[in-house]
Amino acid sequence: MSVAAPVRRSGSGFRISKRVLPYVLSLPALLVCIGILIPFITAIVYSLQRYRLSQPWARQFNWGENYVDFLSDPAFWNTLQISLIYAGLTVILELVLGLAIALLLQKRTTLNNFISIMLLMPLMTAPALAALMWKLMTNPGFGILSYLATLVGLEDFRWASSPSTALFTVVLVDIWVYTPFMMILLLAGLRSLPTQPFEAAALDGVPRSFVFFRITLPMLMPYILTATLFRLLDSIQQFDIIYAMTQGGPGNKLTVFQVEAYLNFFQSTNVGRSAALLLVLWAITFFLSNIFVKNWLRLRERARGEA
Repeated sequence: MSVAAPVRRSGSGFRISKRVLPYVLSLPALLVCIGILIPFITAIVYSLQRYRLSQPWARQFNWGENYVDFLSDPAFWNTLQISLIYAGLTVILELVLGLAIALLLQKRTTLNNFISIMLLMPLMTAPALAALMWKLMTNPGFGILSYLATLVGLEDFRWASSPSTALFTVVLVDIWVYTPFMMILLLAGLRSLPTQPFEAAALDGVPRSFVFFRITLPMLMPYILTATLFRLLDSIQQFDIIYAMTQGGPGNKLTVFQVEAYLNFFQSTNVGRSAALLLVLWAITFFLSNIFVKNWLRLRERARGEA
């Protein structure tokens, strides 16, 4: 006489089939992907049109004419040059300063932990607010930094209002805001490194310079690449600091991609050119991110091979 197996009775809760469950779990990611693709495809369509908000009746497809015009447009090449210079200066300086601070705070002590927390304060400030604060401090009439500049002999230092010093000023603000980001990533990397190589080097009396260049830097390189990639992609798309301080000026001295696209859209109402500029910026960031990711994967594979 066979005894029937007990049947597990589920409650009144809703049960999902195992075949359907993977699709349900991937639904949020699909919705996010759709939310990203819709504006992206819209921008592509706009970039292929001659479209001004002030002349909606003249809207028509020009099939890439906006991109062809960039080749002979000095304003576009100025935008490309300024964007790359700004991104290069900020990333290099922030990487060097962030690494130097991280090395100083590498040892786990109460004081070092307190200092690292305090150094994160600029990162918690909105970039636009930080730029307005620095704009007040660098005001030639009553700014505290302008006053300090006169004490060291820099009379009538114009800061962001002069073409010769505007780039220096916005780079300085960017460094103040984002160096803590580089510092905290590199500090986390330094504190996660294995201690055995450093202990062996200390026992052998290896010079500190050799330890830094031959042990610390190679082991820290994946963290450096990650931090550099994040900052590079952000700095080449910078808008808040530059627009809040200079609106892209003086003249066209700081018309980076985001500022140029903003001015084309809201001042010139040239939707097609604005969309084309942003898509060129997307292509540049896509190219740079691919380079960094490939190098990061190569370093990871080499580390696995050595392990």
